[in-house]
Order: sequence, then structure tokens, then C-alpha cells
Amino acid sequence: MAAAEKAQRYEAFVSDVLQRDLRRVQEQRDAVFEQQAQVDLGCNFFVSAEVPDPRRVFVALGFGFFAELTLPEALRHLERRLSLLQRLSDSLTRDGAKIRAHIRLVLEGLRELQGLQEPPVTSEP
Repeated sequence: MAAAEKAQRYEAFVSDVLQRDLRRVQEQRDAVFEQQAQVDLGCNFFVSAEVPDPRRVFVALGFGFFAELTLPEALRHLERRLSLLQRLSDSLTRDGAKIRAHIRLVLEGLRELQGLQEPPVTSEP
């Protein structure tokens, strides 16, 4: 297989697979960040909210289910949910970093395959 053909296949892999996967992971991570920051009023309508009388509150559990909880119960549920969302966000961040590393690796391989040298690194103040 000619070097030019290999280079084309690698370029296609970067643009068709790796960059698509990176966008998907970033979109998922953005959705997690959105869930951490806002309250869903229904039909994906989000707002930041304050509850004037928090003795009992309705908490969305997911899949259209709600629970009426006392404030301490709601806070425990919220802490668990935020912890889960944080772990999910961290996992997606790691996945994005791995994909970016793969992209860099393939691009380095392309440079080598094409006989190009990496531009010199300059250290400017």
C-alpha cells in the first residue's frame, strides 16, 4: 500500500471516527454539567430555583417518577445524585483526554509517514 494511501486512511480515521467520538463525549459531558447546574421543570425546561417552604419537596427521580421528600431526605438524594454526576463527568473527561491522545498519536504517525518534521517548540515569555 502506498504511503499516500495510508496517509489518507489515517486522516479519514481521525476525522470520521476519533473527532466524532470526541464530539459525542464532549456533548455528553456538557449534558452532565447542565444537570448539575439546573432544575428540570419538565419537557427539558431548565431553570435555577429556590423553594420558599422546603419542609416537603418533590424530587424528580428519573423516567417521569417523582418523590415527595422531607428536606433532609431531599438533600441526601441530591448529594448522592451530584456525586454520581461528578463521577460520570470525571469519566467523560478522562475519555475525552484519551481520544485527544489518540488523535495526537495518529497525527504524529501521519507526520512520520509523510516525512514531515514537527515544528520546533518555542518558549516565549
